[in-house]
Amino acid sequence: MRKIFDVHIHFPRNWENPDEDQAPMVDRLAEIAVRVGITKGCMLTGGRFGPTYERGMEILEKYRDLFIPVAVIDPEEIGPAEVQHLYDMGYRGLKLIGVARPYDEPDYLPTYAKAEQLGMPILFHMGVIGGGLDYSITHPRRSAAAAQAYQRMLAMQSRMPPRNVSATRMSPLHLDTIANRFPKLKIIGAHVGNQGNYDYAASVARWRHNVWFDMSGGETIERHLVERKLLAANSQGEFGVEKLVWGSDCGMDEIGEHIRRFDAMYEQLGLTEDEQERLWWRNAAEIYGLEEPVFAAE
Repeated sequence: MRKIFDVHIHFPRNWENPDEDQAPMVDRLAEIAVRVGITKGCMLTGGRFGPTYERGMEILEKYRDLFIPVAVIDPEEIGPAEVQHLYDMGYRGLKLIGVARPYDEPDYLPTYAKAEQLGMPILFHMGVIGGGLDYSITHPRRSAAAAQAYQRMLAMQSRMPPRNVSATRMSPLHLDTIANRFPKLKIIGAHVGNQGNYDYAASVARWRHNVWFDMSGGETIERHLVERKLLAANSQGEFGVEKLVWGSDCGMDEIGEHIRRFDAMYEQLGLTEDEQERLWWRNAAEIYGLEEPVFAAE
């Protein structure tokens, strides 16, 4: 029976009723995850849109065999002492997104140093942050569902202030700075670096032993994995097969279909069983210490 490690699961939330109790939603997410074959998953908890760190841990307590608590942090507010506190609470990784300054801002480095000391991998969002509508595949003028989603976006915008975010602050090149400074820190860049950043991401993964990229981000990025030969059999793609991990980063009802698309992709690419096992499980399991790395013998 195969194992699947999902490095990118967001804490479920009802965006139209953000005060709704999240515990029943986590119960349903756990049920779906087990049903579709997920063995371990990093649950991204806290931050701007999640529950408090304390409440998140309360909800996740009964699912510690399935979910690894990963704290979503703002490095403007979370320093070394706070990282230690999160670790003591039970968090085993960190997630950054929407930072006010570039990821390799010198003021952020003490936070990374503490994560390295504690053995907490960090998942960094890369590039443009997605929204409620993917205009590369749909538009409100030609889809009733897109028009409804557009109206929901407008309603939510009226309840929240504009975001101070910039894709330039979340470039894969910033990971090169961090990886060189903290060679024992395990770093995951989301979305294969994201559109427009694939070459930068591949270059960082090529030379930094402690940097990996997840393949979440939806069907456009999945198509690019094949068409742009980012992933290929026998590590003949832009990324070596040991440098990629799997993440869903989608609604809970979409995870099963997400897995089926990757199954089809791996078959199309002719990946070996060993390569598929690395992408589904082993690479991420090694990052989080569930598997010991195995190196070639002389």
